[in-house]
Order: sequence, then structure tokens, then C-alpha cells
Amino acid sequence: MLAGCKRSDTCELNPEVAKVAAPVQIERLEGPFFRIRNEADAKQFLQQHPLFARQYLQQRQYPSQEILANTLVRLATNSGLQKLGREAETEFKDTNKLQGQLKQLFQHVRYYFPSFRVPPVQTFVSGLSQDLFVNDSLMVIGIDYFVGPKASYRPNVPAYILRRYTPEHLLPTIALAVSSKYNQHQLTNQTMLSEMVQFGKSLYFAEKVLPCTPDSTIIGFTAKELASVEFNEGKVWAHFIEKNLLYNTSPFTIQKYVGERPDVPEIDKTAPGRIGAWVGWQIVRKYMAEHPNVTLAQLMADKNAQHILTESRYRPKRRK
Repeated sequence: MLAGCKRSDTCELNPEVAKVAAPVQIERLEGPFFRIRNEADAKQFLQQHPLFARQYLQQRQYPSQEILANTLVRLATNSGLQKLGREAETEFKDTNKLQGQLKQLFQHVRYYFPSFRVPPVQTFVSGLSQDLFVNDSLMVIGIDYFVGPKASYRPNVPAYILRRYTPEHLLPTIALAVSSKYNQHQLTNQTMLSEMVQFGKSLYFAEKVLPCTPDSTIIGFTAKELASVEFNEGKVWAHFIEKNLLYNTSPFTIQKYVGERPDVPEIDKTAPGRIGAWVGWQIVRKYMAEHPNVTLAQLMADKNAQHILTESRYRPKRRK
């Protein structure tokens, strides 16, 4: 268990980060949503929350407002969704706690990226249709996704992904989504290395803006999986080198190592899916350790994965 919690000694808030202003406004939409009983109620809900209707519900994609309104009526009056809504509201009943967590997250983002605009935050019970929506002007959290194993209904995804839908994984999910705003990468000629480093930069970003969050929670590995990959880091890296994988451009091959899978048997039957992303994270960590003057903003803007690998001097040794 120690492996998943090794950064717990850095949990005191940096005094400089604490000075950063990051006011967070949270609007809970579950209450007004579940009070919808008819089309008129739904239309009023849409009128009262125009940004939510336009961006999250994609109102303009519906042939008419009536069709969207009737869709909301069906959802809001569905007994199963109402039950899930009550469970979600119970799990996330402490708005002040969530507000405090988000404030610290956004303080860290603004510390590294002062121009970051904190979006208004809304919580919603999506009917398990979308876990998170975020852009510069709005963030919507589908809290029904993050209730955890006690929920009556859970997202229809494989077990190795499902375990990342718990309250503890909400903030890492947000941090990784926000990282995409800054994570520059080459759009053409993608190689295994470029994909690994791109994911590694996102994970490093999440690590910096969530300094109290265990590595295992950030990447979604179990503590046992994380301990195993850390112990076998040299063996994993040797696999990429010996199989000439770093400059492979086959999307199918790249997906096998950085994409969602229960495991990567090509390395070992116990190797967790997305192990390539984890290796990319270690490359980025080593690069930043070797170059303490490089800022997080400079790292995220660097599109040259080969430069990051070369300058990292990343050479983990295989254990005998």
C-alpha cells in the first residue's frame, strides 16, 4: 500500500499556492431537475440554465425545444434515476467540501497557469450519459458516475474502468480533463513514444495540481498493480526497447500499450492496461527532475517527445 501513497508527505498546501485567488461557484442542479414533472417545468428549467442547456445538453441539436423538454421529463420522472439521484446527492451532500477540493485544485492550476479562468461548476445526475463536461466557460460534473460500488446503477463499462468511478477519482478525472487545455502534442506522425509522453505529461500535470493524491488514484491502478509496475520498471522498459516499440506508428499496436485494456499480456499477464502511459509519466518525471528550471507550462507546451526522452536520461535498470 505504501507505493500508492508515497507522495503523502507533500500534502501541506504551498503558502504561495494558498495566496492564489480561485473562487469557485457550485450550482447543484439535481434538485431543480428532479422537480420537473411536465413539459412546462422542463422548459422553465432550460430557460433558467441557458449555458447548461446550450453546452451540456446540446440543445441546438434537438429539432425543437419540446423534444428536449420531453426527454428531460422522462428522465426526471424515472424512478430508477430518481433513486440513483438520491444516492448521488447523499454521497456528495457536502457542497462546501467539494467546493474546497475544487478551490485547491484550481489554485494549483492558476499557480502554474495564471491566465486560467475558473469555470462555473454545476453538478447534475446525467443518467450515466456523461461523467464530466469542461471547457473555458462551464464545468458540469455527472455525480451519478462517481457514487461508487454502493450505487444502485453503475456505468456500463468494464470492471477495470469501473473502479475509477468512485468519489476519490473525481478530482483526478477533472485534473486530467483540464490538462488537455495545455498539453500540446504533434497531431501527425504519432509514434508510441509520442503517445506515451503525451499521456505522461497529463499525469504529471495531475500530480502537480493534486499533490495530496496517491499515484494509484491519479492513474487508476490498484495499489498492488502500482507496486508491481514500480518493482518491474526496468523489465517493462526493456520490453519497449527490445521489441522496437518506441517508434512504432501502428495505431493498433500503440493502443495495446497506452489504451484501455484489463492487462497487457505482451509484457506480462499481471501488467495493467495503459502501462505505456505510466512509463510516459516516469519519463516526464525524470525529465523534470533533470531540468528543475523547466516550468510546468513549458513542459506542457513541448511537443517534442524525443527531446523529452533524450534529456530525461531515463534508463531504469532491470532487476535481477
